[in-house]
Amino acid sequence: MRNRRFLLAGLLVALLVAGVGSYYASSHPDGLEYVAGKTGFSDSAKDPVDTGSPFADYGTKGVDDERLSGGIAGVAGVGLTLLIGGGLFWVLRRRGQQE
Repeated sequence: MRNRRFLLAGLLVALLVAGVGSYYASSHPDGLEYVAGKTGFSDSAKDPVDTGSPFADYGTKGVDDERLSGGIAGVAGVGLTLLIGGGLFWVLRRRGQQE
């Protein structure tokens, strides 16, 4: 029971940081984009593969409020990470019990 409480508390903190903390995130470019702009090679960059995805560029497509858009994308990222990581853990754990 203690493990479940710990995991639930960790999930709650992750969701709060992703959803609320992203509201206070800097709007300035990250380090790589800053250096690319300063040195002049940002024009030669190609579009990333995820350009057409609903959560491209740390935002949510279709949501006009920039801060809300980032919060939704953060919460979705936490959820997807939990699903993928939990699914892998579950599959590998079951696989180990069969041997």
